Amino acid sequence: MTRLSPRNALRRAAGLLAAAGLLAVVPLAGAAAPARADEPPVFTLGGPAETSLHPYRAGGGPKPSRLGITVTAPSGEEGTGFAGRFTLTFDLSGVAGVADVAFDGAASGAETSDGGASGGGALGAGASGGGTAPDCEVTGAKAVCVGTGVRPGTHPVAALVVTAAAGGERGDSGTITVTGEAEGAAFTPFTTRVTVGGPDLVMEELPFRTELVPGDRQQAPITFANRGAGDAEGVLLTLRYTRGLDIPQRYSNCRYSEDDPGPSGVGRTTALCTVEGAFEAGEAYTLATPLTIEATERAYRDTFLYRIEEAGPPRPAPAAFERGDGAVLRAVPVTGPQNRAAGRTADPTPHDNQREADFRTENTADFAAYGDRVSGARGATVTADVGFRNVGPAWIGHLRSGEDVAVVDFTVPRGASVVAKPDRCRAVTAAGEYREDQRSPAPRYLCPTSPAVHDGEGLDLPFALRIEEVLIGAEGEVTVRAPSARNPALPFDPAPANNTARLVLNGGDDGDGPSTPPTSDPGPDASPSGAPATSAPGGGAAGASGGSDSGTGSGHGGGLASTGSGALTVAGAAAVALTAGLALVAAARRRTGRYS
Repeated sequence: MTRLSPRNALRRAAGLLAAAGLLAVVPLAGAAAPARADEPPVFTLGGPAETSLHPYRAGGGPKPSRLGITVTAPSGEEGTGFAGRFTLTFDLSGVAGVADVAFDGAASGAETSDGGASGGGALGAGASGGGTAPDCEVTGAKAVCVGTGVRPGTHPVAALVVTAAAGGERGDSGTITVTGEAEGAAFTPFTTRVTVGGPDLVMEELPFRTELVPGDRQQAPITFANRGAGDAEGVLLTLRYTRGLDIPQRYSNCRYSEDDPGPSGVGRTTALCTVEGAFEAGEAYTLATPLTIEATERAYRDTFLYRIEEAGPPRPAPAAFERGDGAVLRAVPVTGPQNRAAGRTADPTPHDNQREADFRTENTADFAAYGDRVSGARGATVTADVGFRNVGPAWIGHLRSGEDVAVVDFTVPRGASVVAKPDRCRAVTAAGEYREDQRSPAPRYLCPTSPAVHDGEGLDLPFALRIEEVLIGAEGEVTVRAPSARNPALPFDPAPANNTARLVLNGGDDGDGPSTPPTSDPGPDASPSGAPATSAPGGGAAGASGGSDSGTGSGHGGGLASTGSGALTVAGAAAVALTAGLALVAAARRRTGRYS
């Protein structure tokens, strides 16, 4: 019996490549079915339809192939993940005498046959993380993995190391079936086939120009080879590229999806292209017409992934994918010495199924902060809407490091205290230092973005403020800056002057108020991003925030925040009268001093 735990590998696999699922190919077994509010969530297990094994070599030992298993949980409005324990059971009896199976110690971050190195696993329900990587035990013809927590979206959950069994022959084949169970959730089972001596497709790396300017185009003559021991009947070409890139061609044998950016904020396009034909062992192939890769006006730091695998039996298209209406994408043999050399190359490693290229585009993004103007009487609770917008033109994403792009630094105006704040914001001291107490009101709050901020988007942050003392024209500050206070400048921002705005409390209408959310025209696919506000215990009504930090986030422009009670209308009138009275008293004092 073999026992291993990939927890350490999960820690090593942290970063945006995991958080964003940049390399996780759309699940080949279909999408998870959305669950109704009164039904348990349904998770879909998936992976490659078939995996080829290197034939067993007497005296040389077996060469392993990796088989990645994924789990897809409903995302967006349909699901929020799963925080409980789950069990996966692998029935290995179908490959007895055909293959030997073990579990990769880097299961949650390993190179997988259906999606590449995705890292991070499916663990951690919700944005706060948590959960553990599965622990797996293999006993004879059965393996059991136990884990905790499933995030929304598609993520690798286990990586099997499969080798041809001693004494096996070319053409031997068998199946592995994976089932799952959990209290309060259901799993759709998955079956995959392994074959000894089948095709082994390898993607060749393209020599892209990676330093670009918006509008640059270059050709991508994608080329692959079959270095296995059997022919491939059709291939599946997967193209996956981030927000700043585009492939203008839309082929009729490709299905396209504009992925929901999800919590990580990394939006990308995925194309699944089924190319028909017999792709013979020892031969190399290239596209009949090269693709065109374009850096759009919103490009900044982008990634292009291209992957090849055997098409296998026809599969239904996921609902989110739409078929292209252009010509048919075809692959033709590579002629000459290149083809013969490709067939003689040493046996590939699993990562040869896919390649990726990182592009740096010379571009800028203007992050513009906005504040608000609110008024109220002493003891009243008002809502102040603050935040920022990326006016563009570029989107900004930290794809490899997974670091937050920016942080909104909010200083509370004197005379007020925060009774409810957005979830993403944390309380700090007036100097911006760590503050252990996160429950009681603080003088300052830091609100990080996700690792990506799209053009036309940003953060809308409603703060519920209790007016402790009426101070005419008290001001707070709203600044969008780099996450490091020591180096606050945003290197991509050409207009730092608008990184700061004001929140004015009981300031009257002097015509010089704070800004409202900047607007731009990013296109029909843009939408704001953020997290809902929550109530801070200890003072103030739970619903005092009056909104969430998603939406357009327009400022109040001096109006009173509604609490749903007529009492505040009276209190607001009293505040206006008090403000006017204080102004008259101040004027009278100035006149008295002038003529005395």
